[in-house]
Amino acid sequence: MNKLQEISLSLGIELSGEQIEKFEIYLDELTRWNRQFNLTAIKLPEDIEVKHFADSLAVACGLDSINLENRTRVIDIGTGAGFPGLPLKIALPQISLTLLESTAKKSAFLHHIVDRLGLEDVTVLCDRAETLALSPDYRENFDIVVSRAVARLNTLAELCLPFCRTEGLFIAHKKGDISDEIALAAGALEKLGGSLASVIPVRLAGLDDNRYIVVIRKISPTPAGYPRRPGIPGKNPLK
Repeated sequence: MNKLQEISLSLGIELSGEQIEKFEIYLDELTRWNRQFNLTAIKLPEDIEVKHFADSLAVACGLDSINLENRTRVIDIGTGAGFPGLPLKIALPQISLTLLESTAKKSAFLHHIVDRLGLEDVTVLCDRAETLALSPDYRENFDIVVSRAVARLNTLAELCLPFCRTEGLFIAHKKGDISDEIALAAGALEKLGGSLASVIPVRLAGLDDNRYIVVIRKISPTPAGYPRRPGIPGKNPLK
């Protein structure tokens, strides 16, 4: 985990021996489960270390404006095999983490790895964002919403901003030329109560493929009616 430790230090995160051990267990279990369930297309251990673990910790680039106190409520939308939520939890154990994943096999892995790592204050939910965001228990109930999902920003905003409290943050991982994507999302952000705060280039060793952290601040409540029913945000994105 030398690369992970080096990148973490560049982000201002110093990992202890116990935290490194948790990342090693995570890597071993993900590799083992991946042989049967194909949880991620990234399979080489050195790639998982950098492109999953270290890239997940890059969320820290967008957290300068928020105080990560005990029980800071974080939800990871479409987390897959746990990214970026679980690496953040390992590195920042004080957060209260909810992992949302709609695929049963990935949710099963999440339950397994949370138990295997002995992580506390982590909730795994197998559901769709469009459905869960309508529940009073989750709607506008989180300080930070994160997502590495591949959907375009206007779609992601509709899925994620309803979970975010006013003055909270929605942080999206993006890759490639995203200028047009950000411009197209302006109308959706306005409708959903969000405002673009910053676009931060990720300049970390081994991650030189134009990655960005897009930080959106929630400035007003999301109107009732959003998100729309399952599948609609992707098929007919807001403009």
